Amino acid sequence: MIIASISGSTLLTAVVWCVVAGLIFWLLNWLIDYTGMPEPFNKVAKVIVAVVAVVMLVNALMSVAGRPFITW
Repeated sequence: MIIASISGSTLLTAVVWCVVAGLIFWLLNWLIDYTGMPEPFNKVAKVIVAVVAVVMLVNALMSVAGRPFITW
């Protein structure tokens, strides 16, 4: 079993990044509701925002361990 060592600064950066990304995705979700898009487009937009948020969250958590699957 391999145990990864995580430094405190890396963990703090990941937590701050996740909080900022969560705020941005929450604002996008609120904007979709606020604009009053028609029903099928509203649900499609929310699903797209949710999928992107989950992918970015998983990538952020994997980058803490040192192996991100998306590199910028």
